[in-house]
Amino acid sequence: MSEKVYDALVIGSGAAGSFAAKELTANGLTVLLLEAGAEIGKKDFDPSRKKPPTSAINIWERARATLKGQPIQARAAFFSERFSRFFVNDRKNPYTTPRSAPYLWIRGRQAGGRLHSFGRVLMRWSDDDFKIQSRTGRGADWPVSYDELAPFYAEAESYLNLYGNEDHVSSLPDGVYSHPAKLTPAEQLFKKTVETGSPERHVVSWRYIAPDAERVPRPLREALASGKLTITYDAVVRRILTDNNTGHATGAEFVDRISGAIRTVSAANVVLCASPIESVRLLLNSASPAHPNGLANSSGTLGRYFMDQLPCLAFGRFAPAPGWSHDDSAPQDPFYNPSGGIFIPRFDNVEGKAPRGDFAFQGSVGRAPVADTAPSSLAFFGFGLMLPYADNRITLDPHKKDAWGISVPHIRCVMDEAEQELLKKQEETLIDMVRTAGGELEFIGSPRGFTEMGRGAFPEADAFSRFLFRKWFRKTMCMGAAIHESGGARMGASKDTSVLDSWNRTWDVPNLLVTDASAFPGGGISGTTLTVMALTLRACRNLAQKYCHTAHKPPASALTARHSAPPA
Repeated sequence: MSEKVYDALVIGSGAAGSFAAKELTANGLTVLLLEAGAEIGKKDFDPSRKKPPTSAINIWERARATLKGQPIQARAAFFSERFSRFFVNDRKNPYTTPRSAPYLWIRGRQAGGRLHSFGRVLMRWSDDDFKIQSRTGRGADWPVSYDELAPFYAEAESYLNLYGNEDHVSSLPDGVYSHPAKLTPAEQLFKKTVETGSPERHVVSWRYIAPDAERVPRPLREALASGKLTITYDAVVRRILTDNNTGHATGAEFVDRISGAIRTVSAANVVLCASPIESVRLLLNSASPAHPNGLANSSGTLGRYFMDQLPCLAFGRFAPAPGWSHDDSAPQDPFYNPSGGIFIPRFDNVEGKAPRGDFAFQGSVGRAPVADTAPSSLAFFGFGLMLPYADNRITLDPHKKDAWGISVPHIRCVMDEAEQELLKKQEETLIDMVRTAGGELEFIGSPRGFTEMGRGAFPEADAFSRFLFRKWFRKTMCMGAAIHESGGARMGASKDTSVLDSWNRTWDVPNLLVTDASAFPGGGISGTTLTVMALTLRACRNLAQKYCHTAHKPPASALTARHSAPPA
């Protein structure tokens, strides 16, 4: 047993874990962070790996990754060998699904988690997302509102120095931006054409962060600089420990990823930030006589109401604006490709128009290199709302374990009739919008199927590569492809119907928090990352303030100045 008792134990170092460590240490708490993967730094971002693709279809990169043990990770829509080290080995980290319902679990285990492989787009959610039940009569409302989260959104945005513009779109609240974001000439023309013909639609720039040249997420760097953070890497947590008398969490037991040795660590508080599926899996694996159905599961809802967004992918051409342009909004990075593009949020209700769909599109026009006289390239990924259903859930597979002897998750994430109808509308809307703007799609695909149009998918590629692409696509564009999973340990107003209260504390174990996207009662239609950061700041600040008061710890210096966030 570890002799030292930390004020807080944080499990996971991605978007939630890094901000949890930053917030808790800034409030004067001693923190131990357990990361299942390795420590990484500048050596892991070798610019020589940034090679131009050998063809428009990177089938062979995916094939090589599959042979090396990444058959699932290689199916990520924008997978590249350059990033392969930031994805897990699937042989060592298996999971199961129903035979008729495949699910892609795309994940990374290293310092910073998926912060090294996500698109770096950070969008605010609105009460259209938080109050879905009030708005539509379906799903579930969050126990927190947009107004409550807005100051924490602003704090995270200011801290990360976002690129973006004020767009004044009701369904996509503006944030705090340190730098403007540009559109290519092709995107400007696409925007003008779409918005002129359909005033209820808005085409805005991405809101994003540039790659961090230090390669270690800034919140982790600052937490380490405080002298109050200790990080243990290669620590695969097996279970959270609790005290039989008090019912409180007391620490965790983990396996050393390299040696296989088992260790325990102690803390006065535990903050679980391992990502939705991993966090639920860990709580289920932490069952005990006092918690026979999993830790913090007195409601019976742990693992239930799991969601991901409805994915669709489309490529094509935009002849009205030939050629391509480089976006110089952010400095070029020697390892990452340039960021930037367009985002089309929920449509507004204008002058009696048909109700907007609960979907959004993220894409780009005129950013991929083509000949000066050739039509510009066009690509879109669509994200649709999935409602929470009790039978979409994460359970433990009793017959399968990972490389460290831990039971693996069994994931069921199946579209109901409402999702099937919404996804059909989502695809039809994208096809119509591109065509009406003067573009031409070459293919569109989703869990509903794959359709080629015009010249077909990747017409410049050889016939064999195109054949492999079609076969690959059907296995790839299933649920999970959006990589925006959420739910499973949802927040709520009652301990009878939820796992967490409105401050991300488990109802059953008050000193155990869960702040990653497993806490989400609803799935939204844009990336989850900024909302995870905002929730984590809010929850950990509340934890620190209450803990410092009850433990009679002196407040950290200069907190008042640091906590003053700019207005949202």
